[in-house]
Amino acid sequence: MQDYSSYGHLIVIDSIFADSFFRLNRMSQELNDQELERREGLKQLRELGIDPYPAALFPVDTNAVEIKEKYSDEAERWEVCIAGRLMSRRIMGKASFAELMDHSGRIQAYFNRDEICPDEDKSMYNVVFKKALDIGDFIGIKGYAFRTKVGEISVHVSSLTVLSKSLKPLPIVKTDADGNVHDGFADTEQRYRMRYLDLVVNPGVKDVFVQRTKIINSMRNFFNSKGYLEVETPILQPIPGGAAARPFITHHNSLDVDMYLRVANELYLKRLIVGGFDGVYEFARDFRNEGMDRTHNPEFTIMEIYVAYKDYNWMMDFTEEMIEKAAMELHGKTALPVGENTINFQRPFKRMSFLGAIEHFTGTDVSGMGESELIAFCKAQHIETDESMGKAKLLDEIFGEKCEGNFIQPTFITDYPVEMSPLCKKHRENPELTERFELMINGKEVANAYSELNDPIDQRERFEEQMKLSEKGDDEAMFIDQDFLRALEYGMPPTSGMGIGIDRLVMLLTNQSSIQDVLFFPQMRPEREHS
Repeated sequence: MQDYSSYGHLIVIDSIFADSFFRLNRMSQELNDQELERREGLKQLRELGIDPYPAALFPVDTNAVEIKEKYSDEAERWEVCIAGRLMSRRIMGKASFAELMDHSGRIQAYFNRDEICPDEDKSMYNVVFKKALDIGDFIGIKGYAFRTKVGEISVHVSSLTVLSKSLKPLPIVKTDADGNVHDGFADTEQRYRMRYLDLVVNPGVKDVFVQRTKIINSMRNFFNSKGYLEVETPILQPIPGGAAARPFITHHNSLDVDMYLRVANELYLKRLIVGGFDGVYEFARDFRNEGMDRTHNPEFTIMEIYVAYKDYNWMMDFTEEMIEKAAMELHGKTALPVGENTINFQRPFKRMSFLGAIEHFTGTDVSGMGESELIAFCKAQHIETDESMGKAKLLDEIFGEKCEGNFIQPTFITDYPVEMSPLCKKHRENPELTERFELMINGKEVANAYSELNDPIDQRERFEEQMKLSEKGDDEAMFIDQDFLRALEYGMPPTSGMGIGIDRLVMLLTNQSSIQDVLFFPQMRPEREHS
């Protein structure tokens, strides 16, 4: 550790450092004034013999929030050692104040020149603290906790160590007395592209991602408490099965075959039910080669769970219990603000059939319509269609245009037509329908679940119908997975499965309007090269 009080002389720059400064000088024309000043500070530190990027361990033993919460005026002197970014600095003669930000928050630090440099020579303090250090630098401090005359809990610094020199200035974010932020780092494209900077200067961003982890942990603990096993399934797949979606294609050089990034993990998880597991789940990264908007990202996180000897009615109860639990653990209540609405995640959720919803919002019963009649109905309703759309896509388009946005409070949409659900068991009372539900919240689908189809002959026929759609031009139609069919032929018990979009659930429970705000690194267009 580099204690400033131990330095009494300058160290000559060696040839390695000289070479690095030569390279920096060649870059100088591309750097702005602040960046040049920071590189000058880097040079000054090295001239003092201070490594601005030391490899040695720094013995952090507490954090900013813990100091503020645990400090007591009556307790014995509390020696502390913390580290973080230098976020502000006020130099007042031989005494100075600074603000340090670590992972937990911010705390004030007090520096006394005569304690940092007890000898007569104060040049170390003057050069390092006044000139070489900049806002954004990582430093470590040792000292003791105390309360200032104005009552602010702070750290009285006895030694300081440079841990990492920042060569670019942080955006200047100002907060007034009322808590309003001015000159913030607010450009959305910059924020998403430089998330590392967004996290530093916009503290609320970090809170969203902390909450995301808490939501996932709540779900994981819920599943584990039921005795279900967390598993992993392949991301690279020979057939992109389990969902109607356009896949990403890659090539396996060693095998000399094209492969696909998974669009869903459903078929592999059901293979595990065939293999004898009663309940399996996976938090998976899936990939769909589709458009990007405020609720879609080509790479996303989904949780899928499959439980033997259950059906979709059981899964509805299970799903609403899981979501209510997550809301309560995150916020201590179930009625939460989501945009302009207040959504109540308290169970039980409302339930409505798919065809009943269409009739409710259009005034027309479409249950007996064929493909040509549905096309005519869409035209009458000003819903766009194309020649590749079969009955399933036409019904889906009608629901999306006329119904979906109306379901603000959590609602299970149940009993989808058989054409729309190629992996789902037919309804036990009506073979034209399937035992399927989708959970709608705030006008969007959040979860999708089935009583799983376990009849291998029926499943093969459904796959063959999908191939006909593919030949018709539907690039989202499912492939025939022969190995999955073989697995079903060995027998799969009655099973219910459910997939839930983690990103959309996090959006709801953290009141974020864009999926990009709940992904650390959302997909972006390539950054333009600087001219």
